[in-house]
Amino acid sequence: MRTTRGAAQGGETTVSVPSKGIEKVEVGLRWDASPMGHAPVDLDIIAGTFRADDPQGAPAYLVHHDSRSPDGTITLTRESGTGQGFGYDEVMVLELGRLAPEYGRVVVGVAIQQRSGPTAFGDVRGAEYRVAEGYTELLKGDFAAVATCTAATVGEFVRDGLGLWQFRPGMRGFEDTGPTAFAALFGRDPL
Repeated sequence: MRTTRGAAQGGETTVSVPSKGIEKVEVGLRWDASPMGHAPVDLDIIAGTFRADDPQGAPAYLVHHDSRSPDGTITLTRESGTGQGFGYDEVMVLELGRLAPEYGRVVVGVAIQQRSGPTAFGDVRGAEYRVAEGYTELLKGDFAAVATCTAATVGEFVRDGLGLWQFRPGMRGFEDTGPTAFAALFGRDPL
């Protein structure tokens, strides 16, 4: 497994984060459905929550297509296994303002299910992501910088010295990594 860091260029835009801290965000993911006769492609949003006293250790818990956070603060509100539909195919809502003070970092990533053989982001047509707080887009882009990868982080939310949540964009790709292996690795290094 090899990691690749993507540059903040080309298909990625960012805006400044409000000084009051981030309270609630929505992460959206969309991609085009596979052409007729091809197996469907399934991308998944994964969020890992880390304890403030161990922000680089193992996640306290993960949220993905089969789970939600124990306290209901992070939920997957829309899930697609094919990329069919209008707008964003997968949507995850993170209510950071409700997270207990014991949590200091939340990493958000995307992994491609590898059910029908090796599939990298470069094989997925129209794959894009968006991170928004209300109507304000914090980050929007595509996966061109990590085209050879099968999973990638998009960014992380961290508490600052005042306990307010701030967003740090950070594209880091992982090659030959399915969702299970990705979930064990993606939060180990700061973005």
